[in-house]
Amino acid sequence: MSETATPEKPARNLRKSRVGQVVSTTMQKTAVVETVTRVPHAKFGKIIKQVKKFYAHDEENKAQVGDTVRIEETRPLSKLKRWRLVEVIKH
Repeated sequence: MSETATPEKPARNLRKSRVGQVVSTTMQKTAVVETVTRVPHAKFGKIIKQVKKFYAHDEENKAQVGDTVRIEETRPLSKLKRWRLVEVIKH
């Protein structure tokens, strides 16, 4: 089989992507990225902020605390890491 995308086998387009802020880089090759999502409250409808932390694989240790980065879903890399750093948007 060839490695090109076919109707039966989609390309990498279906992976989730998030933009967030780096809150920790103390681990080797790992950045903790915090994302903020605005969602309506289930009962009252008021818009609230939902904060979630993701452990992202950062091979070259490019990210620094405070950077805005884009992460993408990937295969499990360790016990907690399921995301990888795609790009540093803002230093």
